[in-house]
Amino acid sequence: MEGPRQRCPLPPAAQGWARAGRGTALLVLALLVLLHPLLRALALQLHSAVTGSYVPGTHSVVFVTCLNEHIARDIARYFWKGELEESTEILLLVKTRTSKIGELSNYVRSIHPFEIPEIISLPIEQGNPAYLRWIEENVPRH
Repeated sequence: MEGPRQRCPLPPAAQGWARAGRGTALLVLALLVLLHPLLRALALQLHSAVTGSYVPGTHSVVFVTCLNEHIARDIARYFWKGELEESTEILLLVKTRTSKIGELSNYVRSIHPFEIPEIISLPIEQGNPAYLRWIEENVPRH
């Protein structure tokens, strides 16, 4: 029976290259780990540009408290087709299953008078367990 094979030592000139190769590999690995968020963001932007899809997290919803309706109207001005709009809007919150967002969005667009209605989905991360159970029991899966 043959014993374990011994490795042939690398010639002195090649030993430096082996160490340099390991150092380079560690450097590349460290750079990839450090640049991961940037590389991921660039990949998502490229995917969005090519496919026309939305990149989650690009926009945010901001809740603002105001002392009165007058201040809220001053803040809520927006431009639509080059004109400054000051219309009063009413916010409707609909709680549903995430799987139903597409169906709900289609329904709202079909009956809404605005050309581009505001329909934004935010996931519920936490909440009153009894209320979340009520949604689970009362919103059909299909």
